Amino acid sequence: MVGRTAADIVKDWVEVVGVGLMLPGVELGTSYGQPALRFRGRTLAGTTAPDPGSFVLHVPPAEKEVLLDTDPATFWQTDHYRDWPAILVRYGTGAGDRIARLLERAWWDRATARQRLDRGERP
Repeated sequence: MVGRTAADIVKDWVEVVGVGLMLPGVELGTSYGQPALRFRGRTLAGTTAPDPGSFVLHVPPAEKEVLLDTDPATFWQTDHYRDWPAILVRYGTGAGDRIARLLERAWWDRATARQRLDRGERP
């Protein structure tokens, strides 16, 4: 995520969009009728969180538990999201680097083999 400072990239949805749109092929779309970042027809992140101070970010289940355990001020979930490969992310917690990396991982996980090769190792 060259050219941005992580400390200020997650103050609100507009800044999440700015980070997401720096990834190749990511576009604005919707998920369940709400604004979302999409790539290859799949959602990376969206505004469907139950709290307006948070957004939804798609992450693998194995990473989800680590995030919840290591940074509960930023990452949280409700019963609705418990069994989904997604986590709720609070804006403004200072976890900008980590959130940007997680967005890039969500992109990488949905990329084609060629796109992964061009981008390099999973962030």
